[in-house]
Amino acid sequence: MPEITIRSLRPDDFDRVAEIESRITGRPRKVFLEKRLAMATGAPEYFIACAAVEGEKLMGYGIARLYEGDFGNPSAVAVLDTVGVDPDAQGRGIGKAILSGIEQRMKRKNIHTLRTQAVWSNQRVTGFFSSADLKLAPIQVIERDTSPLGEKTAEVKSVKMDGMWRVHRGTGNDYESLSRDRMVIRSLKENDLAAVVRIDEKLIGFDRSAYYGAKFKEMLTESGIRVSLVAEDDGMVAGFIMARVDFGEFGKVEKAAVIDTVGVHPAYWGNGIGHALLSQLLVNLATLQVETVSTLVRWEDFVLQRFLLGCGFGPSQRLVLSKTID
Repeated sequence: MPEITIRSLRPDDFDRVAEIESRITGRPRKVFLEKRLAMATGAPEYFIACAAVEGEKLMGYGIARLYEGDFGNPSAVAVLDTVGVDPDAQGRGIGKAILSGIEQRMKRKNIHTLRTQAVWSNQRVTGFFSSADLKLAPIQVIERDTSPLGEKTAEVKSVKMDGMWRVHRGTGNDYESLSRDRMVIRSLKENDLAAVVRIDEKLIGFDRSAYYGAKFKEMLTESGIRVSLVAEDDGMVAGFIMARVDFGEFGKVEKAAVIDTVGVHPAYWGNGIGHALLSQLLVNLATLQVETVSTLVRWEDFVLQRFLLGCGFGPSQRLVLSKTID
């Protein structure tokens, strides 16, 4: 029997990857896989993509995306969002060989944390990751449906005017300002990067330009649907919510949305900006027929947890697993 070797994934591997995926799940994610493979092979600085081959035949694959500054951490992490092995070849250690290949490439890039997600009830998947020494991470997945927020009459709402969503209150003058001027909720644009980085630095105390540069690229050029938003006050960005519509990460086949980060400039705390951004995001997602939205929260981030739980989020059935690479 030929030896299993690990090499980088190539664009011409797509048909075989899609075939394996279809045999594993019965519901192929061709759009997601084609897009992710094109991104991974075209931008190796942001991905690690490995193939396990036997002779000339591809028997398995794994793709991890690289993030620098995730969760306010200045060090980089590799997030494994898809891995698969031909059902006829399972049980031969190919999956672990793929993870080993990813870990070796992580070391060369000086990346020491591997992270992924799995549904807790899928014992086959959780058992595989457990055998590969991934453990439960101090991060929780929380989610909610995209029904409107249960807003109190005194809280902010929004209406669309002149192609933008203008925030107003539910009592008195419909267009009463949140602060000195009206707030505008609009779609995130490429030239918002500097403002987002400045707000984030105010919140966490150090610059994450590289992280947000990669996030903007993902949100604005790689995502099929743009849903990220910013709040403006007199032309200045006062807050932002970065989100994307997910068509297949971590083995999911249904369409769902993921919130990556939310930030409000400290000068606007208490004005309902975060609530307004989330409210408008939910309206937009429901219009796109996206049924659920999720995000990740560190266990010790009590402020963010309290905000999101108050907005109807609750525990997901997905676990975040992590491994430190020596």
